[in-house]
Amino acid sequence: MLQVEGNLNLAIDSIHFNSRKVSKLSLYVAVKGLQVDGHSFIDSAVEMGAHAIVCEELPKELNSKVTYVKVQDSKRALGQISANFYDNPSSELVLVGITGTNGKTTCTSLLYKLYKRLGHKVGLISTVKNYIHNQEVEAKFTTPDAVELNQLLRRMVDEGCKYCFMEVSSHAIDQGRVNGLEYDLCAFTNLTHDHLDYHKTFDDYLKAKKQLFDGLSSEAYALVNKDDKNGLVMTQNTNAEVKTYALKSMADYQARVIESSINGLNLLIANHELWSKMVGGFNAYNLLTVYGIADLLGENSLDVLTVLSSLDAVRGRFEQIKSDSGKIGVVDYAHTPDALKNTIQAINDLKTNDQNLITVIGCGGDRDKTKRPIMGEIAVRQSHKAIFTSDNPRSENPEVILEDMKSGLSKELLAQVIVIQDRKEAIKTACALAGPKDIVLVAGKGHETYQEINGERFHFDDMEVIKEQFQNQ
Repeated sequence: MLQVEGNLNLAIDSIHFNSRKVSKLSLYVAVKGLQVDGHSFIDSAVEMGAHAIVCEELPKELNSKVTYVKVQDSKRALGQISANFYDNPSSELVLVGITGTNGKTTCTSLLYKLYKRLGHKVGLISTVKNYIHNQEVEAKFTTPDAVELNQLLRRMVDEGCKYCFMEVSSHAIDQGRVNGLEYDLCAFTNLTHDHLDYHKTFDDYLKAKKQLFDGLSSEAYALVNKDDKNGLVMTQNTNAEVKTYALKSMADYQARVIESSINGLNLLIANHELWSKMVGGFNAYNLLTVYGIADLLGENSLDVLTVLSSLDAVRGRFEQIKSDSGKIGVVDYAHTPDALKNTIQAINDLKTNDQNLITVIGCGGDRDKTKRPIMGEIAVRQSHKAIFTSDNPRSENPEVILEDMKSGLSKELLAQVIVIQDRKEAIKTACALAGPKDIVLVAGKGHETYQEINGERFHFDDMEVIKEQFQNQ
């Protein structure tokens, strides 16, 4: 229920939910966060020059020169306000959102590259980088906040972009960051254990993802992975036209793996063969997702398949390097139990009997603790040797994280683990232990070029370290 105190006929030149950024003629939206309540800073925002406030609770004392608008949920209101402030840029683009636990970055990045090759001006919003066609924009979060997101979309429109492909995280959906956006198509990849530090239960995590599809219009498409048991759950209440894709069951879009090796995939899609440099069954799903989206958006099938066959793997996603002696290094972003399991399984399926797999793995601090022992056990059981190390400990004690990773292991499995807290030393040890033709998997950080320790970011690139070690051996 909307309640207004003051004059609505105001000129607003900026929107902020951080009171420190407020200036004259600003609208300040008081948002209740997990750690900080923006309502505590309403008076500060007014002192900084805000002459309009959106909030869930009105201050006890109102400033007669300020307009106050009381709403039920200021987080969701911020999304709609931001969209309106930037003249609803999503309505002027073909906006495609991709959600799911794994595969979001790969799918959006492939779509961005594909559509550029097909001659379109296109935007990308992803974990790795944001792009306004050829212009790179730093990505701070998987999905930006509502104000930054709509500002970015407006810049895309102004630069002549026709398409935008974006990752949509469960946090962004739950926090209303994507409220007010008009999607033409949303795709669902899969749903596995992750973010339970935030969502608390798997059911809450599922419901957050489902909200994206619940909000689609009847003119939009919903493309979901039918092989995932939660795929059709996503579309139970959607108004969109539902389409499915699968490798293991009947669907609107199907693919069959003809050949899979450490060098790539040979797939049959729409009665045509596709050779891709990308590795593993999970990438077969990613390629099929991209094909399905492009087909639904009206692209020529053969053109799409031809371009897809020429695209390289996404940075930090099963990225490979080979030493002169034949050792193989793989860097992958796998930071969830399912992603780690899929990556290791792909390697084990493709390697020969005389190749050993050494896995270097850590878990992030200030994140879902319940997945730590699960990931530790996956790494140990499915590798010849596992080395536990630091990922991004953030504000947590790295030793505590490592103990959590070991907590689910039996004495027998513990005997197979090497614990080296220093990540560079851990990678160095793995490379030294590897014999000719052996595979060293460094998982968890992928494309990241930093390590976050006690609030500070230090330069760290897994691939750089592997290259350095391979050159020295």
